[in-house]
Amino acid sequence: MVNLEGKDILDGAQFSREEIDFTMSVADDFRKQLKERPAIDLLKGNIMASLFFEPSTRTRLSFETAMHRLGGNVVGFSSAESTSTAKGETLVDTIRTVDQYADVIAMRHPQIGSAKEAAAVAKAPVLNGGDGAGQHPTQALLDLYTIKSERGHVDGTTIVLCGDLKNGRTVHAGVEIYKHYNCKLIMVAPEQLKMPADILAKLRDHGVAFEETTDLEAALAKGDVLYMTRIQKERFTDPAEYERLKGSYILTREMVERIQPKLTIMHPLPRVNEITTDVDSLTNAAYFRQVGNGVFVRMALIASVLGKV
Repeated sequence: MVNLEGKDILDGAQFSREEIDFTMSVADDFRKQLKERPAIDLLKGNIMASLFFEPSTRTRLSFETAMHRLGGNVVGFSSAESTSTAKGETLVDTIRTVDQYADVIAMRHPQIGSAKEAAAVAKAPVLNGGDGAGQHPTQALLDLYTIKSERGHVDGTTIVLCGDLKNGRTVHAGVEIYKHYNCKLIMVAPEQLKMPADILAKLRDHGVAFEETTDLEAALAKGDVLYMTRIQKERFTDPAEYERLKGSYILTREMVERIQPKLTIMHPLPRVNEITTDVDSLTNAAYFRQVGNGVFVRMALIASVLGKV
């Protein structure tokens, strides 16, 4: 029996196949319930602290929407500049303070390992909404949910991961989730932005089939799902290197229709220029449905760690 009560959600590697399937099932159940009514009073009286030290649109708003849809309340901030961090307060002291107010904490922070640091001192469960270039487990789970929703299954799927794989926390967490589903992974990136070696070593140890290439079109011909990511300007210390790499891969409608018309197209967003807007109207362009799925999956996680499902 799966029991996530009191657990922190920090990285993709922490999940078993049973726990992932349970989360998918709970998310499905909440999705069905929300077709009947706008909110569920499951978490009435509970408070979530939404702590976003780094910019966010989808992750912050979907966490907060998820809590409201569950009947709970939200406190928090969307900028470190509006908190005592601007006065020099440490992350640990901020978390110890917030822990006095909230039953669960959703957090994004620019430093790798910050979520684990927060979880070490908080009594409330901590949900990692992204720690720098580290992990983004709730995004990885909603991505899996999207593949399942769009294609009907995940097992045996060939997933093309394209873009900034070095700094992409969504793909770092994602491969830890996909490894449970007998997926084949094709990783497309410039040499400078390849998937980190330690992550590839874990995939080898787990027996995951994968290949690396710089050729997006060749990868698309083999793929069922394309997971496009942006080249992340904020992760570069050298602006000139970003300028050289920012247009490395651009997906167009013509490419999809010519190479793989049935390709499921995903993106964690925000998009810069790596998917042209003429792709948006394709029926298999799933990235805005992907955004919506974040609410159901985060509802499932919040309710699970609070012991309500």
